[in-house]
Amino acid sequence: MPQTEPPTASPGPAAPRDPASSGPASPDPAAVEAALRAPGAPFAVVAAEDGSPVYESGPRTLREFVEAVWAFGDQPFLVAESGTYTYGEFFAAACALARRFTDVYGLAPGDRAVVAMRNHPEWQIAFWAAQLAGLVAVPLNAWWTEDEFTYALDDCRPRVLLVDGERLGRVLPWAGRQGDPDGGDRPWILAFHHDGSTPSQAGTAGTPAADAPTTLPYARFERYEELPAADPALGPPDVEIRPEDDATIIYTSGTTGRPKGAVATHLAQVGAMMNPLYHAAASVLARGAVPGEGPAPVALMTFPFFHVAAFTSVYAAMAAGGTLVLMRKWDADKALAAIRTHGVTHYAGVPATALQLLDAAERGGDGLETLAMLSTGGAAAPPDLVRGLVARHSGRIEPRNGYGLTETSGGVLANFGAEYRAHPESVGRPTPATEVRIADRSGRALADGEVGELWLRGQALVRGYWNAPEATADAFQDGWFRTGDLATVHEGRVSVVDRIKDMVVRGGENVYCVEVEAALHAHPDVLDAAVLGVAHPVLGEEVAAVVQLRDGSGATPEVLRAHVGESLAAFKVPAYVFVRAEPLPRNATGKVLKRELRGPVQDQVSRGG
Repeated sequence: MPQTEPPTASPGPAAPRDPASSGPASPDPAAVEAALRAPGAPFAVVAAEDGSPVYESGPRTLREFVEAVWAFGDQPFLVAESGTYTYGEFFAAACALARRFTDVYGLAPGDRAVVAMRNHPEWQIAFWAAQLAGLVAVPLNAWWTEDEFTYALDDCRPRVLLVDGERLGRVLPWAGRQGDPDGGDRPWILAFHHDGSTPSQAGTAGTPAADAPTTLPYARFERYEELPAADPALGPPDVEIRPEDDATIIYTSGTTGRPKGAVATHLAQVGAMMNPLYHAAASVLARGAVPGEGPAPVALMTFPFFHVAAFTSVYAAMAAGGTLVLMRKWDADKALAAIRTHGVTHYAGVPATALQLLDAAERGGDGLETLAMLSTGGAAAPPDLVRGLVARHSGRIEPRNGYGLTETSGGVLANFGAEYRAHPESVGRPTPATEVRIADRSGRALADGEVGELWLRGQALVRGYWNAPEATADAFQDGWFRTGDLATVHEGRVSVVDRIKDMVVRGGENVYCVEVEAALHAHPDVLDAAVLGVAHPVLGEEVAAVVQLRDGSGATPEVLRAHVGESLAAFKVPAYVFVRAEPLPRNATGKVLKRELRGPVQDQVSRGG
């Protein structure tokens, strides 16, 4: 589609494009924030009915936001091994699929549409088609087993499942149990990247079960590759979508129990879209540059699309007409090649992949010449990550980390540039449409520097959990979300010290696992580390650590304990350090699955470790 005049709807302020890190002395962060959120400024806020802040300008629904991106026309949007979609091709395909939802499938606003596939370009087409049709998109974790899919499908009851060939066998058993045997009221299944062979009823991708049928036992099934070509002259279907309507149900990672479906309205999701644009604009102004100048960003997408951290990156790229370079599977060397081939300017990923990328670049002598920004999220970033980035690349590559949750629809705090270099332990400052409170158990606000639970409220906050009123009441109070994270605030900067449930209480002393993990990461031989509590007959709990060392390292548990003792009090030094050769267990979003470590670690301690 050729470049044309932009439509009336606007995606909001364009994400800054200037990657330069040089310029005048950095302005004061408070002055930058004041300029961006002043009355009439792009990120000015007003109070909602409950008193929480809401952006005064910008789109009010995701449909309004995505309708504007067709103006980017022939600019590349999604680049994958399978091919490239321009913005024009993407929007035409999304509109065509949205029309099929309403005209052929008979779907109506409010119906749920499950999206479960790898980071194929068609994932974005499926998601945005759902938004254009007024459906509630339900992105599911692509790495779930059949049982995990069944749990979520029973919970959200979708009317259409948009899945790739690898996921098809894991959802068909559930779909086949719905409705009448002839399929008249069963949900639709639209398969992407499916070669037409029979999927496994056992749910194991690529390995058909012995009793798998010879034909697909499903009446309401289509292959995306067989649908008619999209007509770029046709727009989306004519449906009404309101800001207060539900836009997404995104399931929590489930690291401490069964996942819960966090329900975000359209107004919440466009707030989540505006948040990274604010932090990007603040970053550019802090460097003395002008937001919106320079070429569009090219971002390497390492987060799985189903995770809220990916939404933050996708929204920022789309608002600026940027390009997303997709990887089928994470590989540090392939990531380096992609950065060189496509001129990637922005990298975002979990700290583990960022560290692997930097290590691979150092081993291969790759200077990451095109990279202007390296951002981490999804898990706590060790302070030595930014120190290593500065040591290797000076101030040319801007470091950035932040904080967000499924319940906040993505990132709401960010730390970047000079402030991140000076305060690498912090997750940064909130956006104008986000309020922060550090509270004690009763909800009373605490003073600066005191450790308490981090409470958040603002436009991007979800309205609650799907079909879970008790869990909603437990987590949300008077418009505030209780994050379960322990944090402090100092001069407006938030530092997360631990999860409440992960904190080790040793003989009455609180030991914050994140602090001990940061000390372990600072040792040059440590590749990864997790700290947790184990039962102790006298102290109640004792501190233990599980560590993965770099290849060829000779560090012993005694050496690592001594290293931690150089910077932390004696009661924080792990009494037990267990070294393992294999990577620590993590979920798809990079969080360490400590529940998988606790049992084996406790057993080793009980046996005399």
